[in-house]
Amino acid sequence: MGSIDPRSEIREFLSTRRARITPEEAGLPAYGGNRRVKGLRREEVAMLAGVSVDYYVRMERGSLAGASDGVLEALARALRLDEAERAHLFALARESRTRGRRSSPATVRPTIQQVLDAMTDAPAWVGNGRLDVVAMNGLARALYSPVLAGPRRPANMPRFVYLEPEAAQEFFVDYERIADDAAAMLRLEAGRNPHDAALVQLIGELSTRSERFRRRWASQDVKFHPSGRKRLRHPVVGPVDLDVESMELSSAPGLLLYAYTAAAGTPTADALRLLASWAATQDGLPTETVPG
Repeated sequence: MGSIDPRSEIREFLSTRRARITPEEAGLPAYGGNRRVKGLRREEVAMLAGVSVDYYVRMERGSLAGASDGVLEALARALRLDEAERAHLFALARESRTRGRRSSPATVRPTIQQVLDAMTDAPAWVGNGRLDVVAMNGLARALYSPVLAGPRRPANMPRFVYLEPEAAQEFFVDYERIADDAAAMLRLEAGRNPHDAALVQLIGELSTRSERFRRRWASQDVKFHPSGRKRLRHPVVGPVDLDVESMELSSAPGLLLYAYTAAAGTPTADALRLLASWAATQDGLPTETVPG
């Protein structure tokens, strides 16, 4: 598989989105009790979006190249897309028009690493759309030591979650949600960047080796990387309950910075201090170095 087929992505995404909406939810009368389709019919989506049935059918068959932003907005409203799903729809349309070839960044500029290293009290790392670990500070290396334990570089969060499930379930308290999020974020990246060879290889590897991933990938769900809470079981300092913020790096398109903090006086704040002390004694902590 050399790339992800945008037409197939469009077809599966639109059909699964309309399948989840009932006529009642869309404010439409449900005539008859024997509907042959799950969710909305194509003609019902067309009516809600204000386009002809033939035009909607062409879109659902994978042709978004000629769809204007106004049509896409109307379609997003008709299908009740959330913010991530709307962004995914627009990315699929953009790829239909341009067929661009890009790859997610795999390195950071030295100044970004300097920023990470200056964050001495908070674990922080930089990832790309594939959820590769591109750069980390020392405290993040200590926090994510189970993810970095293997020799493969760059370390990759979905690969750890799906291909080392026993270790991942021990590390992530909310493992099932983490697994859902990882697949949904990869799906979002696939819409933005379907010709990224490393992304295609990663999805192929996960699909081949993990039934759990195949099930989640088939759902067509998409999601931005969430801010909020992350609960971990660290092998050295025990349970930690962290506040997570993610932010795009405007100077490095395609990269996000993830920072983890804990309120002062909490057990997690104490655990982070203990983690920093432990990390200072560990000359052999795994690194996040990316080849090339």
